[in-house]
Order: sequence, then structure tokens, then C-alpha cells
Amino acid sequence: MSKISKVLNLKDQIDGNEADLSLCNLTEVPVRELALFTKVTVVDLSCNNITSLPPEFCNLTHLMKVDLSKNQLTCLPDDLGNLVSLQHLDLYNNKLTVLPVSFSQLRSLKWLDLKDNPLEAGLAKAAGDCLDEKQCKQCASKVLQHMRELQDEVDRVREKRLLREKELERKREVKQREREAKEKEARKREKAEEKEKRRKEYNTQKAAVAAREQQKKKSEEKKKKNGQAADKKAAVESAPKPRRSLIGLMFKLFLLLLLGLAGVAAACRLTDLQKEAMCVPVNIAVDDVLSWAKEQEGVVRQMVQNLSSAAKEFVESTRASKN
Repeated sequence: MSKISKVLNLKDQIDGNEADLSLCNLTEVPVRELALFTKVTVVDLSCNNITSLPPEFCNLTHLMKVDLSKNQLTCLPDDLGNLVSLQHLDLYNNKLTVLPVSFSQLRSLKWLDLKDNPLEAGLAKAAGDCLDEKQCKQCASKVLQHMRELQDEVDRVREKRLLREKELERKREVKQREREAKEKEARKREKAEEKEKRRKEYNTQKAAVAAREQQKKKSEEKKKKNGQAADKKAAVESAPKPRRSLIGLMFKLFLLLLLGLAGVAAACRLTDLQKEAMCVPVNIAVDDVLSWAKEQEGVVRQMVQNLSSAAKEFVESTRASKN
């Protein structure tokens, strides 16, 4: 059946604000077609083979009364609570065990029938027997209360889970910050160690350069000293040698001359040659020298006495100044 024929058939089933789709052997709800008729607020889908409601069914917010009794429903959509206008809901004789938590948001619901469903114990106790109008109204009230409690419990569980996740996230962040702080501290320590290493290397290099400079300076000074000593030695060895040798030579000649004169004087004085003409002036000169030496003997003695007196006075004045 095409979409147009479905719409035409659905239109044939509408009477005022009611759409009667019961006993149509439906396996699914024609949600798209129902959405086109926003004036329809009452839908009868009883006595079909519907096993589930599509999520789009929850968008039919204009519905006020829905009859889904005597179907094969095993569950309802999670967003059923979006049907905020729904006042009457008939789920008699299906295969429901639980209701979605959002069921608690059906604040307009006044009538509910859950008979002949394999409900879980808590929900079955809240639903009651639903044998008459009054009990179905009580069913709606009590089931809404029960579902609100479940909703609160779900909210508490979700809140606890969120808090737990938030706490875990906070702990992860703390650990992350601690890890980052440790890594930062480690990097800082590595930089400090690297800087200290470079500083030591720099100081070592500087000390090595200073040591080389000092060694070079000492070497230059030593070379300079050695050079000066060598120059001095060379000067001493080169220049004075001829002078010293000349003086020595002259001294030797003078000694030889004296010895020669002494030998001549001794020969002329002590030998038979003293009467010779050549020895006469020599003897005269020797006599003159001896006479002069005798004359100078008194002067020498006086000089020695004067020196002794001066030395004695100097020693006594030195002792007096010390005391």
C-alpha cells in the first residue's frame, strides 16, 4: 500500500478528533500519517499485532487518549514522557514488564490500565487491579508516583555516577598536574645541571687558558732570564778576559822586573861585582831606599797607634750605646 493510499485510508478512519485503527491487523503504528492530522487527539490502536512503538511516536504531542490494548507490546519508547498532553492510556493485555523512566513526566495522565501484563513486582503492586474506572485512575496516580521514585533513584544514581566521574576527572587532573609539575621540575633540574656543567667546563677552559698563559709567561721570563744570563755570561766571558789576561801579564812583567831588580841589587850588593862601575849607582839607590824606610818607620808606628786608639774609642762608644 502506497503512502497516499495509507493517508486516504487513515482519513477514512477519522471521525472528528478520533482515529479508529483497531482491528486493522497493524504491525506498526503509522506515525508519519498520524502526524499530518494534528487535530486528531484520540487514537484507537487496539486489537492489532503491534510489538513496539517507533521513537517518532513520542513526537505526537497533540494526543490526549491512546488505546493500545490487546497488542504484542514488549516495551515502550524511552521518550514516552514527551507526550505531555496524554491523559488516557490503555495498555491492557500486552507483554510489558517495565515502563520507561520518562513515564514519570506524563503529568497530565489521569487514567491508566496495565492489566494482563507480566509486570515486575514493584510496578504490578503500584498498578493494582484496574477493574473499574476508579481503580484505573488510581493506577495512573500510583504508577506515576512509582515512576517518579524510580526517576529520582535514577537521577541519584546518575548524579552519583557524575560525581564519581567528576571526582575521577579531578583526580586525573591532579595527577596530570603533579606529573606536569614533576616533569617541569625535572626539566628545570636538568637545565640547572646542564648550566652547572657548562659553567664548570667554562671555568676549566678558562683555568686552562690562564695556566697556559702563565706557563707561557714563565717560559718567556725564563727564556728572557736565560738570554740575559747568557748575554751577561757572554759579556763576562768575552769582554773581561782580554783585560784580565792583560793585567795578569803586566803584573807578571812587573814581578819579573822586581825580581830582576832585586837580583841585580843582590848581585851588586853581595857579590864581588859591587866594585864594578855598573853596580855603583845600584848600590847608591839601595842605600837611599833603606835610609828612606828607616825614616818612615816612626811615621808608620804613629799611624798604627792612631788607628788603635780610634778603634778602641769606636768599640767603647758602641758598647755605651747598646747599654
